[in-house]
Amino acid sequence: MDRVSIVHDNFLRRVAARDLPNVIPNGLDPEASSALFAYQCLTRALDIVSREMQKAGQGFYTIGSSGHEGMAAVAHALRPDDIAFLHYRDGAFQVARAAQKGQDMCRDMLLSFACAADDPTSGGRHKVLGSRDLFIPPQTSTIASHLPKAVGAAFGLGLARRNSPEGAIVPKDGIAVASFGDASLNHSTAQGAINAAGWTSVQGVPLPLLFICEDNGIGISTKTPTGWVENSLRHRPGLAYFQGDGLDMWDAYRATAEAAHFVRTQRKPAVLHLSTVRLYGHAGADVATSYLPRAEVEADEANDPLLRSAAGLLQMDLTPQDVVDTYTATLDRVRAEAARVADAAPLPDAAAVMSAIVPPPRVHSKRNGPSAEARKAAFGSDMAQMNTPQPMSRLINWAMTDLMLAHPETVVMGEDVGRKGGVYGVTQKLQARFGPARVIDTLLDEQSILGLAIGMAHNGFIPMPEIQFLAYLHNAEDQLRGEAATLPFFSNGQWTNPMVLRIAGLGYQKGFGGHFHNDNALAVLRDIPGLIVACPSDGAEAAMMLRECHRLAREENRVSVFVEPIALYPMRDVTPGDGAWMRTYPAPEQRIDLGAVGVHGTGTDVAIVTFGNGRYLAEQAEVPGARIVDLRWLSPLPIDAVLAAVRGCNAVLVVDETRRSGGVAEGVMTALFEAGHRKLARYTAQDSFIATGRAYAATLPSAAGIAQAAAELYAR
Repeated sequence: MDRVSIVHDNFLRRVAARDLPNVIPNGLDPEASSALFAYQCLTRALDIVSREMQKAGQGFYTIGSSGHEGMAAVAHALRPDDIAFLHYRDGAFQVARAAQKGQDMCRDMLLSFACAADDPTSGGRHKVLGSRDLFIPPQTSTIASHLPKAVGAAFGLGLARRNSPEGAIVPKDGIAVASFGDASLNHSTAQGAINAAGWTSVQGVPLPLLFICEDNGIGISTKTPTGWVENSLRHRPGLAYFQGDGLDMWDAYRATAEAAHFVRTQRKPAVLHLSTVRLYGHAGADVATSYLPRAEVEADEANDPLLRSAAGLLQMDLTPQDVVDTYTATLDRVRAEAARVADAAPLPDAAAVMSAIVPPPRVHSKRNGPSAEARKAAFGSDMAQMNTPQPMSRLINWAMTDLMLAHPETVVMGEDVGRKGGVYGVTQKLQARFGPARVIDTLLDEQSILGLAIGMAHNGFIPMPEIQFLAYLHNAEDQLRGEAATLPFFSNGQWTNPMVLRIAGLGYQKGFGGHFHNDNALAVLRDIPGLIVACPSDGAEAAMMLRECHRLAREENRVSVFVEPIALYPMRDVTPGDGAWMRTYPAPEQRIDLGAVGVHGTGTDVAIVTFGNGRYLAEQAEVPGARIVDLRWLSPLPIDAVLAAVRGCNAVLVVDETRRSGGVAEGVMTALFEAGHRKLARYTAQDSFIATGRAYAATLPSAAGIAQAAAELYAR
């Protein structure tokens, strides 16, 4: 017999024989206890039927919640408007929360198992726990990647009490909840999020967050050492510790109620450590007895939480037959419903699958921008300089100031962005203008910075996080790929987390930094569906493009990455002393639309298609008969606009400061070739890291190199 059948038969046999554990059913009345048991039975039945559907070729997901049914009591102890980021074994939590709002999850979850287009959570894209109505942002295979945004959501709840953003969905007295497994506790993402929560709490900042560690003692096949979870969590600074028995619904309810009361009243974070077991192995294809002694597997099966629930219910005057009838009737109901959804239609084609990559528009008010009085008060003496040319860094600063004046839900966060004003001074004066609640100095952890932004965006804020250097993004890139950009996809557009991520990047810093502070690799960003990547080349365009990225977030729910060329921050001259690379500040209402390219010059001999530092170098190269086409938008590539911009040119040279392999030029060259252009060449950076010192530009395009590449292209 398989383990599913063994656990099933053991339950029926032991209940009938009253061979049950000792349980003290305190804290919940018989009605609530019976209801929670029914939710546990529904969760168990869904696990059983998911495996039956998979065997029949009708279902595609079998990581279940068996052994974790105590999470039904956890949901019962919380409010249905407490935003919850769930572990993938928390089907019981979602079933119980749905019941709090009069919903039955049976059909919905079966549609999810079947990857049916009618699945109300993901629209058939993946089996996910999640619901807009239930305040559960969808999660897939959560290996702690959801914990940083839970910290952000909790921080946003505290901030919303003073500055409630337009579109807030979570009540001001709500709390955020994040559950995870004991194996996930060891992931650096979990450790970073827990550390960030404690770091924030010890400074007296409100953070109403409840972490729940569901400790079943094993991660697939790797055991968790005895005492590891408790010793890891009990003495964390700034974090209160609570403990409960997740196998016992009454004790799980007690422990959750105590922990939630602490978090809700103290507005401080806490962790609830619940003991559970894992039944059936990790997933349907996993046979636990192939790597665990049979005696250990059987010991876990003897601790089946449904047996504990049955034991308590018998003390409340239910009979063994009452308990068995609830269990078997639920299983029959789920099987009958599964037969009805077996032929549910999947997503029909690629267009349907991709329809949720770009989220639907955001409900927003129309605003005219900041008043003259507000601008004068914020800018002070800077106002007198706005009509004189300035370098890029200052114009970005002014653009951020205007955006924050016009949109009070806009929040800036990152390491050193406040008191210091950023590594390159781009955020100087912002904290003095708007206060530390809107210009947030974070701890040194890129995952926490992005998680803060994602979580706050769930509740109506428009975050503008900063990563100091492009190379540092790699510590946290999964927060973009696995969380921010995929949320609309896995929720069928029901959940979004709009933001504008600013990153100082690219090369050409003279004598500073090496490959960590001069990073010209953008492939990791351009590879993420739905993500917008922008890269300005002069200060005026930077201001107008930043405004467009902010508009895309506020009005269209988009996630943008705004890559700011570090070497161009202070740039003043094209040739020494001419001041030709500085710009005056464009009026606050001026923007550059997504997909609009820049065209400089009217030459027809060669179109130089480039971006960022490449445009600056192309201007220096002074190629005769050239027309410079600035991409501006690196993902999605503005192909139609580029084709229009190069029309009439005899040749096209693509100048790309990213690497030859995986660089921006690959996509541009392909599009040009497919459109019929044949006199083409590309001039790119080498496939190399960037050196420090006098060799800082040795592997990168140069003005002289552009002139030479253009001449060679002419000569063909």
